[in-house]
Amino acid sequence: MPDAHAASLDARPYDALLLLSFGGPEGPDDVVPFLENVTRGRGIPKERLKEVGQHYFLFDGISPINDQNRALLDALRKDFAEHGLDLPVYWGNRNWAPYLTDTLREMVVDGHHRILVLATSAYASYSGCRQYRENLAESLAALEAEGLRLPTIDKLRHYFNHPGFVRPMVDGVLKALADLPEDVRDGAHIAFSTHSIPTSAADTSGPVEEHGDGGAYVRQHLDVARLIADAVREETGVDHPWQLVYQSRSGAPHIPWLEPDICDHLEERHGAGVPAVVMAPIGFVSDHMEVLYDLDTEATAKAAELGLPVRRSATVGADPRFAAAVRELVLERSADESGRNVTPCALGALGASHNLCPVGCCPARAPKPAAAGADSPYA
Repeated sequence: MPDAHAASLDARPYDALLLLSFGGPEGPDDVVPFLENVTRGRGIPKERLKEVGQHYFLFDGISPINDQNRALLDALRKDFAEHGLDLPVYWGNRNWAPYLTDTLREMVVDGHHRILVLATSAYASYSGCRQYRENLAESLAALEAEGLRLPTIDKLRHYFNHPGFVRPMVDGVLKALADLPEDVRDGAHIAFSTHSIPTSAADTSGPVEEHGDGGAYVRQHLDVARLIADAVREETGVDHPWQLVYQSRSGAPHIPWLEPDICDHLEERHGAGVPAVVMAPIGFVSDHMEVLYDLDTEATAKAAELGLPVRRSATVGADPRFAAAVRELVLERSADESGRNVTPCALGALGASHNLCPVGCCPARAPKPAAAGADSPYA
């Protein structure tokens, strides 16, 4: 356990934690304005918006993400209280209520001036990290225009390889394998799935020294996939072949995105004689719409068409082990900020991610205002 965790549960200098997420519609009337929020300034064709909107309408216009964030919020508060960590936890979204700016305003009015942020994205990329920071900067600019005192905001490091994030996914894959018919179980392949992004964004993800083919985004996912596959082999005695695959592509078709797509992968695996596949959405913190539609609906339908048995493993969600991991990350960062010795907790070959995003890390689409806070890389 990190040195920071052995001390009293003191989160100083921080006085609050913000759970920052994507947001999602909670009824049919929310779908179009939500998608307009998501795509503002990105030039997404209206036809694509209509297509994605239909995904939500299949589920009565409701994304599960907000309820899942409420569950995670409850889990964090419960864990903090049980372990004596006196740190209030708030929740704000980038694209739907509760909006980030409103939540930050509430936190300032409540007297919080040093805020940690947990983003519901575990990996390095522009959309998974820097864009959240840009949204924070925009909200702080709005509060400054209102004449409010601006808090200092620090974002927690990437937690893709923290044991409290990895172990629940291991258990999810084991459960999915156990649910397959016995005659195909040992021959099942594992498709570790994450959100596809443009190859240009992947290649420049992470610090400059990690840029290249797939960048930190692909390397981090591959490291997590290996960790899970190795743990599954150790616990079952079966070495299941695996591959990192992608889902939820959007944007112009002429722009290269990471491949293979999950549905194409299922066709290829079936053609190769694979008897079954477990789809493991390691790129997602919770079972939100892209998991619900792209895997549980679209990919599962493709597998049924092929006659290929598939199971989908669970995401981490509000697992108590993930809540405990967040507590450890909070204590780790607070110890580091206070000058105390810290041993970051991380599995795999890549080690713990950086606390301070270096210049050139996950470059922005266009120049954005600087994010306030000691860990701002924007100048």
